Amino acid sequence: MMSAEKAGRMENKMQDFPEPNYNVHAFYYVWYGNPQFNGKYVHWDHSLLPHWDPKVASGYPSGRHQPPDDIGANFYPALGPYSSRDPMVLEEHMRQLRTAAVGVLAVSWYPHSMKDDNGEEIDNLLPLVLDAADKYQLKVVFHIEPYKGRDDANMRENIKYIVERYGSHPAFYRYKTSNGKFLPLYYVYDSYLQTPDVWAQLLKPNGMSTIRNTPYDGVFIALLVEERHKKDIQTAGFDGLYTYFASNGFTYGSSHHNWRSIKTFCDYNDLVFVPSVGPGYIDTSIRPWNSQNTRNRIKGKYYETSFNAALEARPQIISITSFNEWHEGTQIEEAIPKTWGKTVYLDYLPHKPSVYLEITQKWARKFSQEQKKWLE
Repeated sequence: MMSAEKAGRMENKMQDFPEPNYNVHAFYYVWYGNPQFNGKYVHWDHSLLPHWDPKVASGYPSGRHQPPDDIGANFYPALGPYSSRDPMVLEEHMRQLRTAAVGVLAVSWYPHSMKDDNGEEIDNLLPLVLDAADKYQLKVVFHIEPYKGRDDANMRENIKYIVERYGSHPAFYRYKTSNGKFLPLYYVYDSYLQTPDVWAQLLKPNGMSTIRNTPYDGVFIALLVEERHKKDIQTAGFDGLYTYFASNGFTYGSSHHNWRSIKTFCDYNDLVFVPSVGPGYIDTSIRPWNSQNTRNRIKGKYYETSFNAALEARPQIISITSFNEWHEGTQIEEAIPKTWGKTVYLDYLPHKPSVYLEITQKWARKFSQEQKKWLE
């Protein structure tokens, strides 16, 4: 009786949220840690990365950040330097994503027993993320990072692992393809690091490690950085492409003015186009020499402009960079004003901490309405 009552309460609560748009995907990071849940700070204590030219590097500070007041980010999270293992944090994140009408979170993923340079293993966190997402009627896709030694054979093993371990979870996302199949979708970060020939072994029906027409088939979305990658992505047998970077003009793919022609290319070659919109970009807390790539948020106008450019391209999916990539200042998660010594963190003023969630909700709704018109 109690669980039925609890389920009823949750259902009523869901009615207070906007409809989730399952064609809006937000890149989501679970690599954060703090002493309470991890025994130490993870990622918030990010090191200051040196410039590749030693002469330039010598003119900038080095060392590591020292949380909780000094973190590897230019903004400060409303939740403080949290742990991705904290159930309360996961719950709050899902609430914020649902408030924003985002339907899918694309979780940054390293294979079992692997990790990024600054973090810990994260695969064991996925059951918690899936459960939390399901509670808020959200779905999860895997954003596969460029782990060490990535090739067609171990990618096949990793996809098999993902499907067998997580594929039956109700929050595991499946994309409806043009031929009516429902297949898992994967974003493959820095896909250009492997040659088209390597990917073709996995993604072409006649490849040595092919995944096509097997129980592990999926929709594989490659990262488009340079213009020449378009042809490589097609040759490799990918099903679509995304642009990831939130810095307009930083790459060919992330430049808004190229999105319509990229979409034309995708339509012609039966590829899914996923432009990535973002609220701004700043990573000088971890790359102090990289201010030329900063993109000012202009109090939300930058984000709106990028959503508008995405809608004009009429894509199948829009991705958001990011929900919580704090190191690169692309987060839409709630942030608060904070001063510590001589450090003054950036903030969302004069707006409230939830402003980017509200802008996302507005455009997610608009995207849904526009897509219905395109299909008429």
